[in-house]
Amino acid sequence: MQSIIRTGVAAGLLGLCALSGAQTTQDLLNDAQTTGDVLVNGMGYAAQRYSPLTQINKTNVKRLVPVWNTSLASNTGEQAQPVIHDGVMYVTTFNATFAIDALSGRVLWRSALDLDPGLARVICCGQVNRGAALYEGKVFRGTPDAFMQALDAKTGKELWRTKLLDWEDGYSITGSPIVANGVLITGMAGGEYGVRGFIAGFDPATGKELWRHHTVPGENEPGSDSWPSNDMAKRGGGTTWGPGSYDPKLDLVYWGTGNAGPWDSRGRKGDNKNTASVIAVRPKTGELVWAFQFTPNDAFDFDSISQMVLADIKVNGQTRPVLMHADKNGFMYVLDRSNGKYIAGNKFVKVTWADGLDPNGRPILSAATKRFMENNDKIETWPSNSGGVNWHPMAYSPRTGLLYANTLEFGMEIVGKGPVEYKSRGQLYMGVSIKKLYPEDGNRGYLKAIDPLTGNIKWQVPAQIPHWAGTLVTASDIVFTGDMLGAFKAFDANTGKVLWSFQTGSGIVSQPITWEHKGRQYVTVLSGIGGVYAQNSGDERLRNVPTGGSAWTFALFDNK
Repeated sequence: MQSIIRTGVAAGLLGLCALSGAQTTQDLLNDAQTTGDVLVNGMGYAAQRYSPLTQINKTNVKRLVPVWNTSLASNTGEQAQPVIHDGVMYVTTFNATFAIDALSGRVLWRSALDLDPGLARVICCGQVNRGAALYEGKVFRGTPDAFMQALDAKTGKELWRTKLLDWEDGYSITGSPIVANGVLITGMAGGEYGVRGFIAGFDPATGKELWRHHTVPGENEPGSDSWPSNDMAKRGGGTTWGPGSYDPKLDLVYWGTGNAGPWDSRGRKGDNKNTASVIAVRPKTGELVWAFQFTPNDAFDFDSISQMVLADIKVNGQTRPVLMHADKNGFMYVLDRSNGKYIAGNKFVKVTWADGLDPNGRPILSAATKRFMENNDKIETWPSNSGGVNWHPMAYSPRTGLLYANTLEFGMEIVGKGPVEYKSRGQLYMGVSIKKLYPEDGNRGYLKAIDPLTGNIKWQVPAQIPHWAGTLVTASDIVFTGDMLGAFKAFDANTGKVLWSFQTGSGIVSQPITWEHKGRQYVTVLSGIGGVYAQNSGDERLRNVPTGGSAWTFALFDNK
């Protein structure tokens, strides 16, 4: 069931929107350069989260003021990136989709989901959604109960809904979909519940499923010999709960895969392909072209789902098409995105589980990790299962050549609880016990500017409460991000100096964007604390942070 609420002015505004046409394939291809619209998660297929806009600069950013603030009628946590087309902003929450007048903040329509209350038991890490996709007059989103949904962008009416699998088995969708080469593609979540990961492609017009690529190979498929048995592989995890990136020239979609299951790795000897990996597939067919595994035989919940960032950079004097990825395992990777070949990898946070990477990018396990993986005795290791980063995406500036990432700086004590057996659908399938370890200096996170090839950290800004938000960088060399106490901030991309800050009233765990209309630059971010750290960390400093989702849009006072 779907409920739609429309405002009285919606018809006129949406009629104006209809005159300008729907989003085409060419619009999506041009998204990173077309500053009036933001159509793709990552602000362009390359997911650089970089904007060429310069009206807001280091001198005048202190004059940023709110233009509007709109309630999202949600208390579960706002992690989405808004998307915009022709003056209408589309925002997703855990259980609803909004169309908002981007200049005034007026809600044009709200489409609510009718969800089973039992869903809460299979949503492990926060009741959230990370955004929608736009294409040909439709708004696409995944739902917590494992459906793909298409809404009419003008009215909010549901056009189709396609079921992926049963949520009762632990399947859900929290990530943003992508439309690549005319195919709607989504990942899925549920890696803690004994599921088998996949990405799936759909016809955007009808919702018909066109293909499904399982990240864990089936019996006798390439990579199946990296699992001890087909029965184990069927529940082997490798979920795809982050967003994808796309290279239209190579016609490849890149998607990160999650941890292997169960977490206790003793019963699944082998590399366990293609968990904790990046896969490159053809969007029309789902054909696997190449894969690179960041953490073979993952024993620490090192999902590789943070978004893959694409750029063309100079490597040893030669410009190469690369994919850059900050992994939960604590290493920053650079791969050749045409073939998956390893170029570089460096630690960007404290790492003790591995001593480094070999010439092919395979981790060199520490002696303590080897002992742990043999007998699962207690071990203290860094980073924790929360990762050196979590899902929150980083930004890349082609001007500075740096990546801007909110990193996590804590470890864990982990011990096995004995042999793990799959019990029943929708039940946790893990087999370990974890206690977080925090640094003595109290800094649980940093905002870091990182050289992708060398791992050199140009600057870093400490945060005692870790940031769980994405970053945005502009051609004015300004980095925007937020913190869990509710401050939305602008930093100098060259030095890390704080240039501006505004208190939004609730924690920021979302993905900011910037856009322009008639020569005026705007910055939008969602506020609303939630997600796994806020939910599970027990951090007393967050006790008094109010819940409540809202969308904020800022611009320069007097446009100067």
